[in-house]
Amino acid sequence: MSATAKKTAPMAEDIRARKGGEPLVSLTAYTTPMAQMMDAHCDFVLVGDSVGMVLHGLPSTLGVTMEMMILHGQAVARGLSSAMMVIDMPFGSYEESPQQAFRNAARLMAETGAGAVKLEGGVEMAPTIAFLVKRGIPVMAHVGLTPQSINTLGGYKVQGRGTAGEALMADARAVAEAGAFSVVLEKVPASLADAVTQAVPIPTIGIGAGAGCDGQILVVDDMLGLFTAFKAKFVKRYATLGADGEAAIADYAREVRARSFPAPEHVFGDDAPEGKA
Repeated sequence: MSATAKKTAPMAEDIRARKGGEPLVSLTAYTTPMAQMMDAHCDFVLVGDSVGMVLHGLPSTLGVTMEMMILHGQAVARGLSSAMMVIDMPFGSYEESPQQAFRNAARLMAETGAGAVKLEGGVEMAPTIAFLVKRGIPVMAHVGLTPQSINTLGGYKVQGRGTAGEALMADARAVAEAGAFSVVLEKVPASLADAVTQAVPIPTIGIGAGAGCDGQILVVDDMLGLFTAFKAKFVKRYATLGADGEAAIADYAREVRARSFPAPEHVFGDDAPEGKA
């Protein structure tokens, strides 16, 4: 193989095979430029339904549509060549029946080029996961805090504390047995996440679940500090782009009002050679 050969994106079975190995790295992406920035560094990139809150200003993920996911999935796909793309199934697109889930999962994959879909739910969604996998749809599961269920969970609370840990363990085992190639554990105690990671044969991807998981994922806008007013406990900010951007916009506004921008170096003269800008 040539030393300059292009790295190919991993597939679902490649992610599954990373169980217990080097930790898997993932972030969310919703646009082509952001996908391009993370492509060389992530094993898989998630087109999350968090796009509804992050980019569209929705109060939750419940208003996200199939059309929104397809639009952003297509944008992210244009920015990826080395990382696998996984796409969220939005609320209402899979819960009714396995047949409904298959139709919508097949559409998402066909129209975006995603390598897998992600859906929320444990024991209750295991038959749907098995139905999809048997029909060629790789599935990443998601248990613990499932944002599409916040109205029944009572908000964005830590899941699996105390005796509730048994139900969460059962959820993780059920999705693994149904054929999911990995499972996201969101906002659960680290000790429980460690136990689940040891108990299931597929990689666990943590978000607010401690360092013992087989991989980690964060919303990219959170870790880049694009939000200035809120930061979840489990998020580490690796940059402060929100504050930096706001300061830059304030500088721009001040210079425009003072007529110091555009300066001479930003202005076109009358003596440019013909055909030149």
